[in-house]
Amino acid sequence: MIETSGPRRIIIGCDHAAYRLKEILKTAMEAQGIAVIDAGAHSEVAMDYPDTGKAVAQKIASGELERGVLLCGTGLGMSMVANRYPHVRAALCNDLFAAALSRRHNNANILVLGGRVVGDILALEILKTWLETPFEGGRHQRRLDLFDTI
Repeated sequence: MIETSGPRRIIIGCDHAAYRLKEILKTAMEAQGIAVIDAGAHSEVAMDYPDTGKAVAQKIASGELERGVLLCGTGLGMSMVANRYPHVRAALCNDLFAAALSRRHNNANILVLGGRVVGDILALEILKTWLETPFEGGRHQRRLDLFDTI
């Protein structure tokens, strides 16, 4: 179960390879009162992951939503798609340390997970950590500001 003081609205999306894990994470977030916007996929029927990655990244890049979650088989493809958008900082996290630091130091606004890489329990813990960890700001903000100059 996820208890969070983090965002109250999250957009989540996946491809067919991570559909089952998406449903698990979505259910856990909804149980904690987080409004989840589901960008698909809506089954395990093969589909093109860039379509879902684009839908989620656009909502974050535009500022319409603060944070999102993307999943695919390895998480690599979704990371590559999402990070093409300005103001998106998508972090592929396979452990709790990466999840915490992606928020503390990088203010990651999209968590990316590999549905074929991390197990259900670990994925739930990574999500919990990522949702609950605040951005530290300070020197880290200065570094993030440099992103906009690229």
